[in-house]
Amino acid sequence: MPRPTVAQICTGTLTVVAATLALLTVSGATGVLEVAVLVAFALALGTLATALSMSVTRRRSVLAVPGVPGDPGVPGTAVAREYARQP
Repeated sequence: MPRPTVAQICTGTLTVVAATLALLTVSGATGVLEVAVLVAFALALGTLATALSMSVTRRRSVLAVPGVPGDPGVPGTAVAREYARQP
């Protein structure tokens, strides 16, 4: 599995911080156990956000790999179209 980029790590970190603040604000949790559960949930959410962004990046890079020019079976390698020339 490839390592996450800096942007993906920042996305995950921002998700964790924002989710933690939102959950603590909305829930009004005061106990240590309640806060720990909410922080663990936010951490899981941030990990999911990073993993999903990694899968999207991998999918885009697979589609961007050039194939044989003119091969209609390979995505991204459409046959060059000739347009009518105007005088």
